[in-house]
Amino acid sequence: MSDRRGNVPPKPGTCPAPLYRRLLGPDWDRLPPCVAAMHDVSDELTARGRADIERGRGWLAQFAATLAGFPKAAAETDVEVHFLARDGMEVWTRRFGGKVFRSVQMAGGNAGAPLLAEDLGPFRILMALVVADGRLLLQVRGWRFLGLPMPMALAPGGTVHEEERDGRFRFHVEVRAPLVGLIVRYRGWLVPTAALSPETN
Repeated sequence: MSDRRGNVPPKPGTCPAPLYRRLLGPDWDRLPPCVAAMHDVSDELTARGRADIERGRGWLAQFAATLAGFPKAAAETDVEVHFLARDGMEVWTRRFGGKVFRSVQMAGGNAGAPLLAEDLGPFRILMALVVADGRLLLQVRGWRFLGLPMPMALAPGGTVHEEERDGRFRFHVEVRAPLVGLIVRYRGWLVPTAALSPETN
């Protein structure tokens, strides 16, 4: 049973499995090893890497990006992501250069159609997790603004996927919206800090 915000809380008295394991079910075993390792979080994990960031150029795109907390445009900037798992949810604290960008992820939808819910400022994005062609795809299935369901015709879209390439976790996040166009695009790589060597740094 979900609560009034659409969350699916863990059962009382249980220590829930990592969020992505629960949502993917049997498809978890189809994830590339680097992608699975990045999401196998039962307590805390920190990863570092680099990313390129682009922002949409129109004022609406800039306003939407700022409202959601997305980082500013930058090339080959340092990235650090801290994952904190608590009470069946995950808090992601991202640092792009000196900019901190935080979101909260949790289970949404229902038991028959589990979704990943991510809170970004006043927005909540509901996404399906799909494993295909060696990638983890995040596909928008709904969204809310200040808790109010919004029409799918106006939903943010774009391409969001994670994969393993050259032995590293790679991410590609592109957010677009109707009438606005590109809001933000950031892509790069991450390595858990425990696996970093001086040469990697």
